[in-house]
Amino acid sequence: MSNVKSMSNDKNQKYDLAERTAKFGEDIVEFIKELSPTNINQPLINQIIRSATSIGANYMEADGAESKKDFKHKIGICKKEAKETLIFSAIINLSKS
Repeated sequence: MSNVKSMSNDKNQKYDLAERTAKFGEDIVEFIKELSPTNINQPLINQIIRSATSIGANYMEADGAESKKDFKHKIGICKKEAKETLIFSAIINLSKS
């Protein structure tokens, strides 16, 4: 379970994105620990760790945004990092074959 505490005061909120994005980064780290690093997958491992863990960090930045425009920009970064993580996970999965 993630060490990030809920940032919402709404008891009925179904999803806490701060916690979920932090947990996602933690889950990717645990997944990567199961891989044997090779010359081929080590750069991919480095990239996926950076992109997956930055989703949560960027969401925390978005949560503290100073304006709607700032929030949209930071959420956009989260979206880009999530797409990057998806690509690297697919490539790592192929490299395991």
